[in-house]
Amino acid sequence: MSKSRQFSKLLGSGNGLTGLTLMPSLVGKEGKTLQVMADGSTDWVAVDALPSQSGKTDTYLKTNGTIATWEEVVQITSEFHGFEIDKNNHKRIRDMKTFSKDKGEDELKLIFFLSPSDVKNTAFLTYDYSDDAKDDDQWLYLPALNKTKRIPSSDKDSSFMGSDFTYNDMTEPVLSDYTFKVLKESIVKRKTGNEKVWLVEVTPKNDDVIDETGYIRSIAYVRQDNYMVTRAKYYLKKASRVKYMDVRKVEKIDGIDVATITTMTTKKGKRTLHKTILIQSDVKMNQDLKEELFTVRTLEKGI
Repeated sequence: MSKSRQFSKLLGSGNGLTGLTLMPSLVGKEGKTLQVMADGSTDWVAVDALPSQSGKTDTYLKTNGTIATWEEVVQITSEFHGFEIDKNNHKRIRDMKTFSKDKGEDELKLIFFLSPSDVKNTAFLTYDYSDDAKDDDQWLYLPALNKTKRIPSSDKDSSFMGSDFTYNDMTEPVLSDYTFKVLKESIVKRKTGNEKVWLVEVTPKNDDVIDETGYIRSIAYVRQDNYMVTRAKYYLKKASRVKYMDVRKVEKIDGIDVATITTMTTKKGKRTLHKTILIQSDVKMNQDLKEELFTVRTLEKGI
């Protein structure tokens, strides 16, 4: 696997917090990221060619003092606490355990719902393929029905488990499906300090991409220091709705920037329809995850 591909996995993806990844960025399946040039133009640059970010190197120091390779770093486990809030301010809390591993140029992702009881043992499996011509595979296990459902492409713009994220948000984008335009530079003000950003307009090239993603266009707020998408606005094709993604907190774990608090809010005009808050904790790199873990059998058997 190329270092570009590995780095893109750690950064995340351009459509949002796809795959519940560590850090959303404008990095896609091609292993390139959007670089803004001095004259304001844009170009796709292999991640290897970018300035060093977060002190990333070819090897990493494990907590036990031994050396980890890049392939080991991208074997990751974590826990998520999800808070879903509807328009009447009713809250639902969901706890999840996640696993991810690179398989060659592809990425395997597994999510188990731990609580509450009505979703306990529900599980979700994704094979995120680097081949642009190959559709990503997704399966959802529903314990109440004792049934595993394969997610077709036509349903990937649907809500994932009632949240403000979609099934499409769980995979990386195909960069060649979009056009990109830098609108301006700006500042995102936070309690931890100001973030200098570029506002980048992302537009699907055809109706097929719109139908699969559910988005007619988006505006990404790309940090200039690490190319992280710290905020984004997604314009939905239905009901004139807009989704707002915001990375509220970033922590450095084993030398990697990790988005530990992220929100996604769905609005119609000024009215908030629904909101999802994701809190990521207990993130562990360098885990020895076997490929056999990422199967439909494990999905149905549980952990």
